[in-house]
Amino acid sequence: MSAAPSKGAPGKLGAPFGFVPQVRDALRRAEYTFDAVTTVLGSEANAALLRNETTPGLRATIGGSPLETLTRLWLLQTTVPVEAAQAALPGLVDALCAVGVLERSVGEVAARLDLRPYAADDAHLWIASDLTPGLDGAPTRVSPDHVLGLSPAARSLVELTVRDRVGSALDLGTGCGLQALHLAGHSGRVVATDVNPRALWLTRLNASLNEVAIEVRDGSLFEPVTGEEVDLIVSNPPFVIGPGTGERLVYRDSGLPGDAVVEQIVRAAPGHLKQGGTCQVLANWLVPTGGGWQDRMAGWVPDDCDMWVVQRESVDLPSYVELWLKDAGLHPSTGGSRTDYLRRYDAWLAWLEHTGAEAVGFGWINLRRRAGPETSQRPSRRLEEWPWEVAQPLGDEVAAHFARTATLGAVDDEALLAAKLRVRADVRQETLGAPGAADPGQILLRQQTGLRRARQVDTAEAALVGACDGDLPLGSLLDAIAGLTAGTVSVATVRELVAEGYLTFPG
Repeated sequence: MSAAPSKGAPGKLGAPFGFVPQVRDALRRAEYTFDAVTTVLGSEANAALLRNETTPGLRATIGGSPLETLTRLWLLQTTVPVEAAQAALPGLVDALCAVGVLERSVGEVAARLDLRPYAADDAHLWIASDLTPGLDGAPTRVSPDHVLGLSPAARSLVELTVRDRVGSALDLGTGCGLQALHLAGHSGRVVATDVNPRALWLTRLNASLNEVAIEVRDGSLFEPVTGEEVDLIVSNPPFVIGPGTGERLVYRDSGLPGDAVVEQIVRAAPGHLKQGGTCQVLANWLVPTGGGWQDRMAGWVPDDCDMWVVQRESVDLPSYVELWLKDAGLHPSTGGSRTDYLRRYDAWLAWLEHTGAEAVGFGWINLRRRAGPETSQRPSRRLEEWPWEVAQPLGDEVAAHFARTATLGAVDDEALLAAKLRVRADVRQETLGAPGAADPGQILLRQQTGLRRARQVDTAEAALVGACDGDLPLGSLLDAIAGLTAGTVSVATVRELVAEGYLTFPG
């Protein structure tokens, strides 16, 4: 059975979902776990499923076991015989049909929602969401209240999130609740918000299914948490940039023009962060003609917040419009009308050009509200482009970045010269040059973890980094290097090396 558009909010049995404990038990009896499903499908079928092709998976799951039945039903979205469904979900088929999770004909059962095992960040969960559109070339058009599941964007935010233990956390625009479920693993209290009733229902279902306590609240942006402060905010908002008119898919379209929804979140977030708190947002933003996106975005946050933005990709306007028209199932190849597609394409592109943009940026926005003595320091604003490969997860790198920023802000040059710095353990030196040359033509310092930064340095900088083993003060090392090499290293350069994570403070 191919994916079908969702039909509005599922039926409700009322919290706490009376059927859930029996469903959980059935999933456990069937060993419906991420590892087991991956094994039963095999590498080729798993790879095909990532391409939205189910035939290899269907061929691999013909044995009739409960695990194979559930895999066919939910991951492969095909019908299964009523007898097989009842064997895998004993006594539950009718109850799940009543709430819109399944549907039944005389002899077959089909999924109306996706329910799949998931493992990441030491979490082993089951995630319910709307069905995956576009399997096996089926139309990709979905209903306005469609709720995404394990999307690439959602996974990216999972890997970006700082996982330090905190007292309270907020998942802003929760969707199916994936971020909130992860937050519950290291937060004393989790609040999840959304404007989509279907998303709220699914988040409550997932919280109950996984026995996780989440406060689910209805409302737009920060309205549901008016007057409240938390330690950590994460958001994968509806960030698609458009004119804010016409048909709206709630999971991606905010109804606000341009990147206004991202700007509103970034401007408002500091008012809901406790001192020392962090906000992390996955976002798109307009890149003005001639550049300057950094200055524009840096002005969104107050002086008591540090800001680190990483632009992972910059997309030209036609490519951007094509991407999201196809995502909405409007391209003729996915079942859309050619006339309607061309009309929407032209109107959207004209609107983007009218904004003065030349491209759209995609990436990560990280904020940290300063605490205590830090509030008197000059705020840090680092907005950079980094399109190259990174080493996920990045939560520890985000936390380390803000820790370095706070330390650098509190240390004057005299104290820095007295510090005994260390080279970070993962830094490696690479030299490039012509074969047989006496000296390398280029020296690179490259990190193996985090952003995997690479920095071109001269011989003096390379010598300094190599000598930073925590034994001698920085000032002594700089004097020695000046006497041994033809170059010098400024204190400003040292600050850059610390800020980028090549050198670390002791402790």
